[in-house]
Amino acid sequence: MSTLDRFFKISERGSTVGREVRGGVVTFFTMAYIIVLNPLILGGVADADGNFLGGGAPPTNFASIAAATALVAGLITILMGVVANFPIALATGLGLNAFLAFGVATQMTWADAMGLIVIEGLVILALVLTGFRAAVFHAVPAQLKIAISVGIGLFIALIGFVDAGFVRRTAAPPVPVTLGPDGELLGWPVLVFIAGLVLVIALWVRKVKGAILISIIATTVLAILVEAIGKIGPSFISPTESNPAGWNLNVPKWPSKIFDVPHFDTVWHFDLLGSFDRIGVISALLLVFTLMLADFFDTMGTMTAIGAEAGLLDKQGVPPKAQQILVVDSLAAVAGGVGGVSSNTSYIESASGVGEGARTGLASVVTGLLFLLAMFVSNVVAIIPSEAAVPALVLVGFLMMQQVRGIHWDDLEIAIPAFLTIVLMPFTYSITVGIGAGFLAYVVIKLVVGKAKAVHPLLYVVAALFVVYFAIHPIGDWVS
Repeated sequence: MSTLDRFFKISERGSTVGREVRGGVVTFFTMAYIIVLNPLILGGVADADGNFLGGGAPPTNFASIAAATALVAGLITILMGVVANFPIALATGLGLNAFLAFGVATQMTWADAMGLIVIEGLVILALVLTGFRAAVFHAVPAQLKIAISVGIGLFIALIGFVDAGFVRRTAAPPVPVTLGPDGELLGWPVLVFIAGLVLVIALWVRKVKGAILISIIATTVLAILVEAIGKIGPSFISPTESNPAGWNLNVPKWPSKIFDVPHFDTVWHFDLLGSFDRIGVISALLLVFTLMLADFFDTMGTMTAIGAEAGLLDKQGVPPKAQQILVVDSLAAVAGGVGGVSSNTSYIESASGVGEGARTGLASVVTGLLFLLAMFVSNVVAIIPSEAAVPALVLVGFLMMQQVRGIHWDDLEIAIPAFLTIVLMPFTYSITVGIGAGFLAYVVIKLVVGKAKAVHPLLYVVAALFVVYFAIHPIGDWVS
């Protein structure tokens, strides 16, 4: 214990081994929902060739995605604890995985998409090691960064409502979407979703630790009972036959076995440069930039917030071993691509463990070990219907939406770009479109009001790239 104490500086930081263990366990249960949500987000989307991540069709591929999600989260969180001695855990980033699934993989193969994640992580790592990260961080106005997070939150919430069947396409224009089919809710599965949404909100406002995970488990039990009694079946039966009142993604049934040897069908399945051949150099570089932007800015805020709550910041507001924290976080992005589970990043949910007393990296080691143990029950995720899991997406969307208060809405020079960034993500079902529109609007407005020098030179480059991105087809037609 004395060796453990000295290595992690437990006593020096006013903690105990018991507090660290307890904090690590609480952090795990607060963020373990990602083992369930990540397969649902990534596993249900076909790439440009019609193939699903992990092989096979959903939900048969969910278990391998869940196992790899837990593997990468466990290893990288342990690395954070040992190298940086900081009570912060890492796992697949929500929002970024949705962008990867709906905005990237649909344009290429899943291997190509994971290759972009690896490149993005390597770029961030280079920026950290060269000290250039601060320059890029300051290039994008802070309120545009907030708008990106808010827009992703709305996008995630919309995905949740759509995947639950609460929001559906209308049969005819001009209204594009409506409440359920034909303006009314239909079927028991959507009621299961509503019950899950009510439960997760109730637990959250009561500040119950592990609220998201508890709600997913409880709603899944309800879904299993509903299916056992009602024999509802899936919504998709065949290309010519459907069941509008059925389960949207997978039918909740108890698995034949709970514990199993994990299968890592997604690990090491990435193509580093395949996307450049598939969609072109400019489009691929724009996607890398977008991925980097979505993954780049959260860590500094997260580690500062966690350090402040733990009382670990110095007079300049910097946590101990800040460089090591950023390096491990960058490696987490690379590891997520190599593992085939999207970029891993630092989780603000680590604050729950700090609230339980965690002050050192030992808590992260405990959290990481629990993630590794979770690999052996990854089969369980195949029984969780989207109706039971996506209420968490709606709640996460709300949490991300709260940042909107940081935007100065009376300053039109930033408010209009922020507005376009936020609304175009869900309205176009594309995070890239929202970011591009926001950046272009910001640059154009600054030029119009005569404040060209207020724009960072890097943003002019990015804006020019987005012009090419939006006009890629007219440009291609003109060139040809």
